[in-house]
Amino acid sequence: MVAVDGPSGSGKSSASKGVARELGLRYLDTGAMYRALTWWFMTERVDTTDTALIAARAAEPSIEVSTDPDDPWTRVNGRDVTREIRTQEVSAQVSVVARVPEVRAHLIAGQRAIIAAADPGVVAEGRDIGTVVAPAAQLKVFLTADPGARARRRAAELSTDAGETEAAQARRDRLDAAQSEKAADAVLLDATDLTLGEVIDKITGLARERGEGLFLPAGAELVGLPGQGQEDKGPWAWAGDKSS
Repeated sequence: MVAVDGPSGSGKSSASKGVARELGLRYLDTGAMYRALTWWFMTERVDTTDTALIAARAAEPSIEVSTDPDDPWTRVNGRDVTREIRTQEVSAQVSVVARVPEVRAHLIAGQRAIIAAADPGVVAEGRDIGTVVAPAAQLKVFLTADPGARARRRAAELSTDAGETEAAQARRDRLDAAQSEKAADAVLLDATDLTLGEVIDKITGLARERGEGLFLPAGAELVGLPGQGQEDKGPWAWAGDKSS
């Protein structure tokens, strides 16, 4: 398993998907699960600052995430919300929801179930994968970049103003600080001056060094993701098959 942690805008998602493809592994975006739950609360018109209510209803919706790096969708109660969870409105609320202990306990249990079911392994990205979700990961990477670079990348993704994006990013950094510590044994990777390809190459190189043959060798052709078509293993669907 490869754990990739870091702040928003550091390039975790793009890098993690690329690494998963290179190594022939599954991909888990844990942040999508928090976003999905936040989106559901918003559609239910639940006050996201009401901690007690958020805690009481955290387990109500069924959340599914794809672990196919080429098709990383998210569903809530069977509805595809892949686009909806990426809005600025959800981004503004997700950190508040994610801080609720009952939310974290519920979603972390789901993340661990997905990781345990992933065959032959998984690249999981988020805020606290290496410290809380999967502290026994074979490789832990803490991916970061300077605030300006992060804001420019996120603004380009969302077609928003870089200045406004940096201000919102700073707010999220403050709110997410408790869940964003670097694991003591994680490799710190500053992507400020690196291309996406260079980041992927660095992480896959580290993974192959530590994997002792568990990962695809460099240059190997990946014909299809192992495990596609495997049936779901409970409410936390790994749903790696595009035909699902």
